[in-house]
Parts: sequence; structure tokens; C-alpha cells
Amino acid sequence: MCELLGMSANVPTDIRFSFRGLAVRGGQVGPHRDGFGIVFYHGKGIQEFRDVDASCHSPVARLVEDLPIRSKAVVAHVRQANAGAVNLENTHPFHRELHGRHFTFAHNGQLPGVKKLPLGRFKPVGTTDSEHAFCYLLGQLDGTKAPSMARIRKIFGQVAAQLSELGVCNLVLSDGRAIYCWRTTKLVSITRRAPFGAARLQDADMTVDFAQVTTPNDVVSVVATDPLTDNEEWAPLPERKVCVLVDGEWK
Repeated sequence: MCELLGMSANVPTDIRFSFRGLAVRGGQVGPHRDGFGIVFYHGKGIQEFRDVDASCHSPVARLVEDLPIRSKAVVAHVRQANAGAVNLENTHPFHRELHGRHFTFAHNGQLPGVKKLPLGRFKPVGTTDSEHAFCYLLGQLDGTKAPSMARIRKIFGQVAAQLSELGVCNLVLSDGRAIYCWRTTKLVSITRRAPFGAARLQDADMTVDFAQVTTPNDVVSVVATDPLTDNEEWAPLPERKVCVLVDGEWK
């Protein structure tokens, strides 16, 4: 299985702390050694980093940890290959343009039989079941005009429910405006707001006092496959229900 990470905030926010907690699971304290990727949204634009090396020792991952990139929406993934070779085209998150917006998608689980689902104009570049599922989702969202957030939520839920009948289907999707989540097995979240405190990573020797790096008006929510910190309360997302983050708040 792979591990997912998503972040939504009401102000551009540095995700290096959470990414460090994810990156060490990519081959150091976890088996997810088959590549990683992370996408930062900046308005309608995206900034992307990925590598086929394990994130625990990837120079690209170290670069991400060293750069104070701030974003209001982030999607990341560390991969344990089950379907598809270890290469860049099979490395999550996947993204495509739809009606002038970048859609980014990451999946945890296996979906046997998903390649029987018919595709429209969106075609996979790689060979994973996850990318096929993403292309199928985009086909359902496609139309004559850009989908509203309400329509994305509806179609995402319908497709996620359909995919969940095939196998394990934990999903994170974003178009920069919102982050859409779906859990069948493992996906947890935490929302940080004032009064902020210190957080300690579970799998790395790193602690951050968020009171020193935030303002009283900041709201930041993080979703992950498993809790990244060991001194905070993470809550599992509802099972088989669309959960949407906008500006750090659940909608």
C-alpha cells in the first residue's frame, strides 16, 4: 500500500514539517520505497516535484524539505508499487488539465478490474490502476463547461463509491480550490488553529511549535494515511463519504 498526504489552509502555508513525517515512511520506517511526488498549488498554477527513488534518501525530497514553499493546497504521495513498474509515469500524484484547471489525484489501495471501465478523452500515461481510475473520474467530470465545486463533489462521490466496490479506495483529489477526500480503510485528519501548540513527528526527531510560526487567524488541516505526529489527536475520516476541505475548513 501507499501513503497519502493532503493539506488545505486559509493562508499560504509551509508543509515541510508534515512532508518530513511522510518522507521517512518512504523506505526508512515504512516499505513505500518506489517513488514519491508532491504538488503545490499557487492560484491556478502548480509546482511539482517527483522522483522514483525512495523519499527517505531522495535528493529531490531533500530539496522539498529545504525549500520554504508556501501553498494553500498540497497533495503528496509515497509509493509502494503493486500495479505498474517503478518509473516516473507511474508515480503519484497524477495531474491533468480540465477546463483551465489542474486536477491532482492520489490513491492508496488496489482496484482490480478498474481497467475495464471505459475512458473518454483522458488516457493514462503509465500503467497503474490508480491513473486509470483518475482518467475515468475526469471523463465523468468532463463537459461543455468547467465543473462547479458542487458538481465535483457529487461526481467524485459517485465515482469513489463505484471504485470502492472494486477494492481499497482511499483518495485525495484537488483542483486548487478544494481538497476532496474519500476513505474506505485508512485516512485521518487534524485541523490546527489558535491557540497553537507544539507538534512532534511520530517517525522522525522533529518538533515544531506552531505558535511561533503562525498567526492567530491561521487555519490548517492535514490529511494523511496514518497520524504523522504522536502528541496530537488525529481523527479518522468518515468511511465512504465525501469530505471536502476549503481554506483549511471542512465543508
